[in-house]
Amino acid sequence: MPRTTLPLLAVLLAGCTLAPDYQRPASPAPAHYPEGAAYQRGPAVTTLPGDWQAVFHDPALRQLLAVAMVNNRDLRQAVLNVEAYRAQYRIQRAELLPKIAANAQGTRQYLPRRRTGGAGMISAQQSATVGISAYELDLFGRLRSLSDQALLNYLATDEARRSAELSLITSVAGAYLTWRADQELLALSQQTLHADQQSLGLTQRQRRTGTVSALDQIQATTRVDSSRAAVARYTRLAAQDLNQLQRLVGMPVRDDLPAMALADEQIARLPAGLPADLLQRRPDIRQAEYQLQAANANIGAARAAFFPSISLTANAGSSSRELSDLFDAGSGSWLFQPQINLPLFNAGSLRASLDYAKLQKDIQVARYEKSIQTAFQEVADGLAARGTYQDQLQAQRDLVAASQRYHDLAENRYRNGIDSSLAFLDAQRALFSAQQGLISDRLAQLLAEVNLYAALGGGWETPTNLTYQRSAALPK
Repeated sequence: MPRTTLPLLAVLLAGCTLAPDYQRPASPAPAHYPEGAAYQRGPAVTTLPGDWQAVFHDPALRQLLAVAMVNNRDLRQAVLNVEAYRAQYRIQRAELLPKIAANAQGTRQYLPRRRTGGAGMISAQQSATVGISAYELDLFGRLRSLSDQALLNYLATDEARRSAELSLITSVAGAYLTWRADQELLALSQQTLHADQQSLGLTQRQRRTGTVSALDQIQATTRVDSSRAAVARYTRLAAQDLNQLQRLVGMPVRDDLPAMALADEQIARLPAGLPADLLQRRPDIRQAEYQLQAANANIGAARAAFFPSISLTANAGSSSRELSDLFDAGSGSWLFQPQINLPLFNAGSLRASLDYAKLQKDIQVARYEKSIQTAFQEVADGLAARGTYQDQLQAQRDLVAASQRYHDLAENRYRNGIDSSLAFLDAQRALFSAQQGLISDRLAQLLAEVNLYAALGGGWETPTNLTYQRSAALPK
């Protein structure tokens, strides 16, 4: 066989692989989002904000998000995981190429008289070689499949980093909005406590003049106690919200940070009519598909293990007894040592490994399909929330306005002695409850919009084709 046959064969078969042709599984989710009374209708749109800086309008929130991107430890860990998988891919990719090493060594040994048959002697040997050690010819694509698997795992980890980044944005925005809502509830509770204390003072004066009963004074006192409890509760919640926000941001946050009011337009409105295939840009779905492709590539490596493997060891150099004669004429040497390994009996280990690789692919298919179903539900829930919260908020605003009119009328009648304090206290409770409900509903609407932003993959841009191409740009 000519000396160049094996190298040529290796070059011709280097791109071969026994991995199955990858086909993206059909989506188990419907082609369109649900329709009905809970959903807004509208024409399909494609131009929408795709960056969080264009989605969130509050300057304080944007500033906190920018700081969190730098300081958050969970995101930092996700970034380091990407670098670790990138290094693993580079290690595996290097197996496709021969490793050339230079070696120099010297030996000096004393041989006793019993071994030499005469006087003892000193033996010396010097050598220097350059060569290839145990380079596997990838005739059946085993190394190529393992390299593809490492690359796809790296890409999946990068999508996991994007998912962690999106989760951080959602968490910071949710914690910030909750903190603002509890601050507004605390301010409302303090205002209500001040009004209740004034009412109690009026009742106590009327009690001394004998115009109200002891029962009226006790009812006014219980109202003050209830407002005091609300102030303590929202003081605690606001402090805990700030602690959580500082943990997410990774640095202290001022409790007097200037910001937009909760009722302002905090988040960009999402138009109706989004196509369902926007789910393909979610990082968790992209991660699941890359993991599926990695499992598919691993089948190729498991199949290639059934075939013979050929490895080459070769070197050339020189050797001599004296270091000064190491590179003189006639001191050259070379070694060519091919090795072939043919699996004959392995007690079913290779078959079990192939079955395991196929089962892992089936598991990844199920995981990929589940991620699509979960994403579709999250988007559908977000669209339902968007379609109904506006009506709920308007109804709650109307309730607050009506409760305010009821409160003002009851207070006027109470101060003029027309009604007892019972009607006035009931009006105070109704107004406080309606105002609390309005703040809570507004917070729920904003959190639903944040969750919808996350459910759509951090924006609303048109998705790209994620099918892996080996010719795509690879990490260096």
